[in-house]
Amino acid sequence: MDTAIFDFLIGNMDRHHYETFQHFGSDTFVLLYDHGRGFGKSKYDCTSCLAPLRQCCAIRLSTLTKLAKLYVGPSSLSQVLRQSMTSDPLSPILWEPHLDALDRRLGKVIKVVNDCIAAGKSREHVIINDGVT
Repeated sequence: MDTAIFDFLIGNMDRHHYETFQHFGSDTFVLLYDHGRGFGKSKYDCTSCLAPLRQCCAIRLSTLTKLAKLYVGPSSLSQVLRQSMTSDPLSPILWEPHLDALDRRLGKVIKVVNDCIAAGKSREHVIINDGVT
């Protein structure tokens, strides 16, 4: 779910592949491939990327807590990201419309979570306590 939300926020519409390592058995991890499509279209929000969140109506509490903090403030997602990139030798890395898109898309993620709860699903079903603080 976190990957779907991340892909939606950055506008990555082409997440097609991931790998796990069989050598590690059930102690493996997911390795995500990316081809650099993120931050391509600042004015287009690929809402189909949110299909997993909309269909499953489940998000980790730790993820929602961080996203809600960035949504409510005092610092927005775009402000935090802009600040974190100021010391990068390639700064500015992101164009302002892409930073604006992050905040707009974040609002849409929060709305999907609210819609799940408004549709009658219990908060405990939608917001999964993952024990991470």
